[in-house]
Amino acid sequence: MAELPDVMLRRLALYEDLLRKWQSSINLIARSTLDDIWIRHFVDSLQVSSAAPQARRWVDLGSGGGFPGLVTAIRYADDPNAETHLIESDQRKCAFLRTVSRETGAGAIVHCGRIENIAPKLDAPFDAVSARALAPLPELLRYAEKFLEKGAVGVFSKGEQIEAELTGISAAANYQIASVASETSDSARLILVRRRVE
Repeated sequence: MAELPDVMLRRLALYEDLLRKWQSSINLIARSTLDDIWIRHFVDSLQVSSAAPQARRWVDLGSGGGFPGLVTAIRYADDPNAETHLIESDQRKCAFLRTVSRETGAGAIVHCGRIENIAPKLDAPFDAVSARALAPLPELLRYAEKFLEKGAVGVFSKGEQIEAELTGISAAANYQIASVASETSDSARLILVRRRVE
């Protein structure tokens, strides 16, 4: 990962401070990862947007504590062509996401509700759709189908079970699926999904 600009480092440091404060009342990340936030969460999330470097309009599914979607919004906070939508069903996590977005100037648009209720209402074109630790890949493809069908690239962070998930995909005929090594974990992969063009 290239060296990060100072303004982005300051925004991420503020994000870390807010996350640590809110973590005591809301389970935003696994407690075992609190001492390794920068690698396990920030760098891990930055590699998602790096995997689709031309993408500026993102929708993040099941944003939770903001990984990777809120980190993507922070990366492109000063780009007038960028827009990041976060979909999260938990009201308290939505409040956290809005707070971090406001305090860091990330400008993320937070949609509080279930993916199946929110996604159909998002009609603007998106360049990319992301998710991390949300669901098995076949389910992710169903959630992301609308965006993928309109030309977005899917960038999904997956762990050790990805080989079994890839084997079980019946929709593979409709998509080009590539697996890229993670920069932060030997057992993790980034799965890139694009609609197959006839």
